[in-house]
Amino acid sequence: MATPRSKLVCLQSTPYYHCTSRCVRGAFLCGQDKLSEKNFDHRRSWIEKRLLFLARIFCIDVCAYAVMSNHCHVVLRINERLNKELSDLDVAKRWLGICKGTLVTQQFVQGKSIEKHFEDTLKETLLIYRSRLMDLSWFMRMLNEPIARMANDEDECTGRFWEGRFYSQALLDETALAACMAYVDLNPVRAGIEKTPENSQYTSVQKRIQAAKQQKQLQSLMPFVGNPRKNKPEGLPFKLDEYLSLLDITGRCIREDKKGFIDNNLPKILERLNIPAQSWITLTTRFETAFPGVAGNAASLDLLIEIEQRKRRCNLHNSQALFG
Repeated sequence: MATPRSKLVCLQSTPYYHCTSRCVRGAFLCGQDKLSEKNFDHRRSWIEKRLLFLARIFCIDVCAYAVMSNHCHVVLRINERLNKELSDLDVAKRWLGICKGTLVTQQFVQGKSIEKHFEDTLKETLLIYRSRLMDLSWFMRMLNEPIARMANDEDECTGRFWEGRFYSQALLDETALAACMAYVDLNPVRAGIEKTPENSQYTSVQKRIQAAKQQKQLQSLMPFVGNPRKNKPEGLPFKLDEYLSLLDITGRCIREDKKGFIDNNLPKILERLNIPAQSWITLTTRFETAFPGVAGNAASLDLLIEIEQRKRRCNLHNSQALFG
């Protein structure tokens, strides 16, 4: 039986989540279809544009993504602080940016006076909208549903485009976050589609590298702000140059005919996160297999058990083996 979404997402444990959507039957509906010999690569750009657009609407930050031929990976952070800081007008404007809303909320956004007997209805509706703006399920729904409709219109057909539910995996600490981001960003390299991260189309790492060449950090992606420190601004707890160097070396290590080798020049980021070098290749090639549920070190798993009052610690053996 599938785990209820309410139990998969716990902000007390972590705001970071790895989500995956796969095309129905594993078909290459976003790439070169082997049976029909049709090319649907342009749909990958649909998904990328929609994802980066939603990042500006929702109180959910995009840390990493990779749009493949038959599935899509995203690493997201739920930004609870931003959600609380938004005014009611901001909430209404954001939600009406993706949905029609109600007549009352439309009038509210337009600055029109609201009749007194509609005021309570407006407040209740805005509370619902505020909740949805930090809801992982609503984010993925607003990402996947329009893509499915566009693809069906293009193919002049009906039916499912994506599998029933998106896969959601909690990332409990910085260690799991770094490993999962690298796993996602290196998906095209691992699949043998591209040779280097900078050439990997429809990935967050390519976007970041293009921006870095112009000495910029993308506003549509969660920024890198460096190692944890006092008064650290909000962002990913790594240095961008270290992360890109880590991906570049790891990408060179991943080869289809070998299990991989460990380069002595791997950045010190692995030492800080306490990830053994021998485990890094395993994490960046088999992250979902190694952690079929939540991912994190043993201490993070203990904290999750305490917060959610679970009966057992899942993935404990792999956590101890791979995260040190």
